[in-house]
Amino acid sequence: MIAGDAGVRRSILLLLALLCGVLYVRAQFDAQIGQYMFLQPSYNPAAVGEGDLMRVYGSHRMDFTGIKDAPMTTIFSFSSPFVIGKTSHGAGVRFMNDRFGLYTNQSLYLEYAYKFQLGKGVLSVGVDLGLMNLSFASDSVDFADGQDDYHQGSDMAIPDGAGGNSEKGASGMGFDMGVGVYYSAPSWWASVSYGHLTQPTLSLSDRTDHDVYGVLYISGGYKWQLGNKDWMLLPSAMVMTDFRGWDVNLTMLAQVQKRYRFGLGYRIAGSVNVLVNVDIVNGLQLGYTYELPANGLIRESYGSHELCLSYGFNVLKPRHTNKYKSIRYL
Repeated sequence: MIAGDAGVRRSILLLLALLCGVLYVRAQFDAQIGQYMFLQPSYNPAAVGEGDLMRVYGSHRMDFTGIKDAPMTTIFSFSSPFVIGKTSHGAGVRFMNDRFGLYTNQSLYLEYAYKFQLGKGVLSVGVDLGLMNLSFASDSVDFADGQDDYHQGSDMAIPDGAGGNSEKGASGMGFDMGVGVYYSAPSWWASVSYGHLTQPTLSLSDRTDHDVYGVLYISGGYKWQLGNKDWMLLPSAMVMTDFRGWDVNLTMLAQVQKRYRFGLGYRIAGSVNVLVNVDIVNGLQLGYTYELPANGLIRESYGSHELCLSYGFNVLKPRHTNKYKSIRYL
């Protein structure tokens, strides 16, 4: 096999990997999240401000490492619960930078949730409003030098007339909106949300439009206390579909002493996950996910890596300042 064939093979594998994105939403407009159970506001605005802690969260994911121009996603969010009179609310802001190939998708959302007691848990309804900006680095398109029977120095189908017609990139912006419902009880949680309700069309040029499809998310989890009080199982699942394709995440975590969490996950799109999540100190949580392809990509990629860090601090309840000694340490 000649070197050119190897490059073509890698390009085809990358294309297939991106086409698998049809199962997790067209054109990477929604990034894959391995630790979805810990970053629920990223796909459901109703989960914003959950609990009584103000929370800052950041995650960085590198997909299909070893393949050139593979997707890379960074998510940052800030959220807080608050009270108005006798009513409970949550609000936050979320930013995402998702790069895949020569495309970069950046989005910024404001999130709000109204919360009220229902049975033994809390039911939240939420909405997010934001902007999406899709850009294409047309000036980075690599055309073969000169022209022959197999190559040409330009392509009018490329946004902004790259390949000799322009040195600038192309970008398009659109208004976006999502809605959701979230319920959290002492031993289980459930989430239903619909993103890209406005289904914006992002125009990169007079000839190139990208349609963003609406996406339905259904997820839930359960806390299964074992005989040993230090151990708990945390099964969870997520189904997501744009009604053209769909994907399912299945995850089983074990929690030890309410501090250490580790387990396995499986995506039917073709991968196996190893997840670790640890409470380092009070309020500070670190998570890592390694995703191994369960298809032909395993021969070309070293897998995907996701690192997440969150910090929560008390905002509603005053801290206790009275010092005391525990009889456990006397």
